[in-house]
Amino acid sequence: MKKTWRSLIQTWLVASLLMFSSQSFAGDDLLEADQAFQLQTIKVSGSELTVGWKIAKDYYMYQERISVESSDIELSQPKFPTPVRKNDPLFGQVDVYTKDFEIRVPYQAQTTRAQVTVKYQGCSEKYGVCYPPQTKTVSVNLPAQSSTSSSALTPVNSLAELNKLLAFGSDQADQLLDVDQAFAFQAQPDGEGHILVDFRIADAYYLYRDKIKARIVSGEARLGEIQTPAGKMKDDPIFGQVEVYYGQAEARLPLYDVKGQVTVEFEYQGCADAGVCYPPQTKTVQIDADSFGVASPVAAPTSIVDRADMSESDRITDTLMNANLWIVVLTFFVFGLLLSFTPCVFPMIPILSSIIVGQGGQQLSTKRAFIMSLVFVLAMAVAYTIAGVLAGIFGANLQVAFQNPWILASFAVVFVLLALSMFGFYELQLPSALQSKITNISNKQQGGSLTGVAIMGFLSALIVGPCVAPPLAGALIYIGQTGDAFLGGLALFAMSIGMGVPLLLLGTSAGKLLPRAGAWMNTVKAVFGVLLLAVALWLADRIMPGWLSLLAWSALLIASAIYMGALEPTGDKSGWHKLWKAMGLGMLVYGIALIIGVSGGSRDLLQPLKVFQGGGSAAQAEAKLNFEMINSFDELQARIGQGEPVMLDFYADWCVSCIEMERFTFSDPKVQAALQGVTLLKADVTANNDDHKRLMRELGIVGPPAIIFYNAQGQEQRGQRVVGFQNAEKFTQTIESALK
Repeated sequence: MKKTWRSLIQTWLVASLLMFSSQSFAGDDLLEADQAFQLQTIKVSGSELTVGWKIAKDYYMYQERISVESSDIELSQPKFPTPVRKNDPLFGQVDVYTKDFEIRVPYQAQTTRAQVTVKYQGCSEKYGVCYPPQTKTVSVNLPAQSSTSSSALTPVNSLAELNKLLAFGSDQADQLLDVDQAFAFQAQPDGEGHILVDFRIADAYYLYRDKIKARIVSGEARLGEIQTPAGKMKDDPIFGQVEVYYGQAEARLPLYDVKGQVTVEFEYQGCADAGVCYPPQTKTVQIDADSFGVASPVAAPTSIVDRADMSESDRITDTLMNANLWIVVLTFFVFGLLLSFTPCVFPMIPILSSIIVGQGGQQLSTKRAFIMSLVFVLAMAVAYTIAGVLAGIFGANLQVAFQNPWILASFAVVFVLLALSMFGFYELQLPSALQSKITNISNKQQGGSLTGVAIMGFLSALIVGPCVAPPLAGALIYIGQTGDAFLGGLALFAMSIGMGVPLLLLGTSAGKLLPRAGAWMNTVKAVFGVLLLAVALWLADRIMPGWLSLLAWSALLIASAIYMGALEPTGDKSGWHKLWKAMGLGMLVYGIALIIGVSGGSRDLLQPLKVFQGGGSAAQAEAKLNFEMINSFDELQARIGQGEPVMLDFYADWCVSCIEMERFTFSDPKVQAALQGVTLLKADVTANNDDHKRLMRELGIVGPPAIIFYNAQGQEQRGQRVVGFQNAEKFTQTIESALK
């Protein structure tokens, strides 16, 4: 009964929407249902019906609304291709098809002719119009049933059937390739402790990823974990949804503690697209310890490429594998220095500075300022190192896990409380008992407690700036592939110290530059109180709606401007006072501009009034790249290898570099021109759910920002993988290189 009522309500909604749409869009180019969703001629192949549709651009069909029925023949459940997940205005989260597709319907018949009824329903993406359910009845001619064998290839769904088929020498067996022709196997040591395996797979044949295994038959050695690249998802008649390889596959097997002669056996299994699966095959490889090379747990990226063709993060991984220990430490220290000038480190400046300023009322020596700064930087470095090692070993990025709304909101509140203490407002706004406790905590952290400084540095590294850059990605890939937490952790620690050098210099110099107690000191503390409020907003940005975030920034700017005397007459005030007022006036104007921008629909903090240029928000939206959202590895597999190159962008709301890429790189006309003809996919991993974790794990992605390119055949262009921010000019070169 509930289902019936639900169906009636949905039908009423569709009918109402259609009545409204027929009036609203009269005269527009809304297609007829048969033009939007062209049902193709039903094809008969073996014991299956193939029903297909051609879908016009900007239209889509519901998967659950598709059905095939017949009273003349017995039909089984249809086999659907992988759909796209969509948040539909009528039915919520549903599976849909946006491009041409086919379904396969197994059947059994005792007749050569049948009436088949096909039902389906779809909508217009552009106009928001949903069509009534469509019903088509088609007459289908079926092949005559015969007990004699046909010359055509018939599906073989078990090894027993295959053995029987081969034993009787059927025509189908004669058309199959020999297993060694279908899956040409080659293996050789690389001289560095690995066996490299290469499979050359014939056309119309495929190899199972999870069936590639290895074991030691004789001799003394220790096997590492066999490493294989990601394959394509296939609906296999025997094993269901599995990962397979077409064309070529590679595997890399590390061997440790090799002594004397060792025999390694590789096992693999594959099938023909015609439906025939071969028995599992085994090949042996002889290894001699003297010529095998030094056993090492190091593994290169999944694709065997020259260093010149590697991506930046892969080259960094290669440096860790092969360079001297002190060269690695020095290299990563320099990487850290370069990263210290990125937006992810900027919020650390007001945090550390406010701690130093909180000591300014006392006689803060240069030595004391240096010690406090050093503790903050060391705690930050320890946090980066621990998070990195855990991410490398377990594949769980601790910094990403800390981008939880409750954690971000709590830490933002902490900064607000610290800012209020800078303004001296506790006694005005809080009960005396609570005021006393908060004041004591604040005094300990700001007054020089090294424990409080260390805690603030540790938490700031985890929560404030979760940036993924090529050095970090390279180190995490190395740790994940080798398990060498010492060298990987040491590299991350050196990088973190490099990131903290400017903070150390700034904090130490504060001991000399800060004014002593007095009116000036109160002004300085107020300035850093405002900066702490800005850091709180920086964190809250990640969880607040765009319009609310802009209003909050506007309120901060306007309130600060008023305190700076923006609305007070200058009179015979000093030149410094006039300069201070001029700065406040600028903040006041910018705050008002933000309010105006929000009223016009803007969500851009840097260009709030751009929404009013050249046609308003609609024109602004058109200037952006049009990405198709995916949420899982299976959805990605369904979209690559479709005859067009693909770009996959990993994004998160809390990722500063992701927002930089959208604002400064993706908006560039040259970048947009270079991406013409490229399918644009975006994985929004803000929620960091299980599907997102699996997607990043399968692709070897540490976290956003990251961009992956695939060619028209669905193979990743590994050398053009982008980790971290790239400006428009460099990214255009990356695109051109990936599309060659």
